[in-house]
Amino acid sequence: MSDEKPLLKVTIDGVQIEVPEGTTILNAARQVGGNIVPPAMCYYSKLKGSGGKCRTCLVKVSKGSEKDPRPMPKLVPSCSTTVMDGMEVLNTTSPEVLEARKGVVEFLLINHPLDCPVCDQAGECHLQDLGFEHGGAHTRYEEDRRTFERIDIGPYIQLHMNRCILCYRCVFAAEQLTNGRVHGVINRGDHAEISTYIQQAIDGDFYGNIIDVCPVGALTDKTFRFKSRVWFTKPMDAHRDCDKCSGKTAVWVAGNDVLRVTGRKDAYGEVEEFICNTCRFDKKSLSDWTIEGPRHIDRHSVIGMNHYELAAPKETQYLTNKIIE
Repeated sequence: MSDEKPLLKVTIDGVQIEVPEGTTILNAARQVGGNIVPPAMCYYSKLKGSGGKCRTCLVKVSKGSEKDPRPMPKLVPSCSTTVMDGMEVLNTTSPEVLEARKGVVEFLLINHPLDCPVCDQAGECHLQDLGFEHGGAHTRYEEDRRTFERIDIGPYIQLHMNRCILCYRCVFAAEQLTNGRVHGVINRGDHAEISTYIQQAIDGDFYGNIIDVCPVGALTDKTFRFKSRVWFTKPMDAHRDCDKCSGKTAVWVAGNDVLRVTGRKDAYGEVEEFICNTCRFDKKSLSDWTIEGPRHIDRHSVIGMNHYELAAPKETQYLTNKIIE
């Protein structure tokens, strides 16, 4: 007997696709790609238990299935709702979804400080993208923002709790990648915060990955702190022989200096293979790495403004025609 799951038909913003049973709406949309993919601030496909917390991926199910075509009465989180055969989903084509997403972004920005000019995450921050696409021009919030005392969690990772949106990604990453998690969410409500137990310093071979999974600037690399803006650096695919991880990374180079090392991320900002702290923090010389070539940067990214890949022939012709016009 075959173990293959039956394929189910689902239509998202008018685009039909067949996916295996058990696939979520979000992952079905990612198989199509483009603008129909809902944004996600807390879901991370490689971390078990993630998703369902930020509510930025809400969508409208206008048809439940072929067997039960009734629409779902409320918007549902696409990261935790599985598809059914014949389901029809509205994302960008639903004014209700766009209005709800705008409200979610407004809530996320209520306590988030406006320190993008000094934040190391600027230029690759998912909240910046979300705010630009769905945020309002002005805030209606008049109360004081919540603030937290800065604590030291170790020599490599800087915690800015004021920027945290409590997505829990770093908690899941530490739980699933390290031998012993020493940080988590303490307190409740608007007093909830990411912290270590009894001010214990974070330590572990794979703890640096909490930097990569953080969608905002709450967890940043101390070895890269204030050294450069990401759009002034050149990300390169590189690898080395490592006895702890795959050794496949992205090195961010300025001149002959390696300013930082990160995991290689896919189109949705998720790390392809988690890397160890030795590769991330200790190998900051070009001689430590075998450079494979420039890492592809999406043209919509601000990092792409410092573009250094050779343009494809069609793109070159398009640019030439635009100049002639």
